[in-house]
Order: sequence, then C-alpha cells, then structure tokens
Amino acid sequence: MRVQAYNAGEGLRMLLEIARTLSFFVSMLALYPVVAGAFFVPGSYWQDRLILAAARMGLAGCMALVSGILFARPWLYDDGAGRRLMAALPVRIYLWTVLGVAILFLLSWYLEEFYVPYLWKSLPY
Repeated sequence: MRVQAYNAGEGLRMLLEIARTLSFFVSMLALYPVVAGAFFVPGSYWQDRLILAAARMGLAGCMALVSGILFARPWLYDDGAGRRLMAALPVRIYLWTVLGVAILFLLSWYLEEFYVPYLWKSLPY
C-alpha cells in the first residue's frame, strides 16, 4: 500500500474548477430574475419594470464578471486579459441575454403603447 503525498497545487486547481462551476451556475441563475422581472409582472407599468430590470441586470452583471474572471484567469497571462474576459462564456451569455431582453422589452413597450389600445377599440362587443 502506497500513500501519496498531498500536493497543494492540485488542491488549488480542484478548488478553482469547483469555483468556476459554481460561479457559472450562480451567474446563470442570476439572469432568470432579469428576464422574469422584465416581462412577467402583471399590472405594473413599464417604467417600474425597467428600473427593476436594470437593477437586476447590474447584479447579474457583477456575478457574470466574477465568473468570467474565474474562466479567463487573467493572472496567468500578461497580454489581452480584457479580450479574454469578454470572450469568457459567462460574460458572453450575459451580454447576449441583456441584448435579447432589451430588444424584447422595447418591442413589448411599443406594442403596449401603440398597438394594444387599437386592439381594444376594435373588439365587437
């Protein structure tokens, strides 16, 4: 029976992998309230939804940034750390989600303000 010596470097690498996985899932879970709060709050005005969605986007952005730092590992490289951070998977998913939510939010605001009132007027009561 042979006993292996504990290597601190392997333990830190394993801890980094676990932190990357957990931070990725936390950053993805932080995007859910952004989408749900922007669209699925019945009876609220779009101005209120916009303010709450912006606050939730900021919080989700912080989580995606921390997760992106763990994915990009800028402490290992001297050049292009900013480009590596923007290319990290959690940051890319966050940016695509923000773009999609912004487009859908503007579309829903437009339809609510300019299309739905005409729809209600033409109902055959």
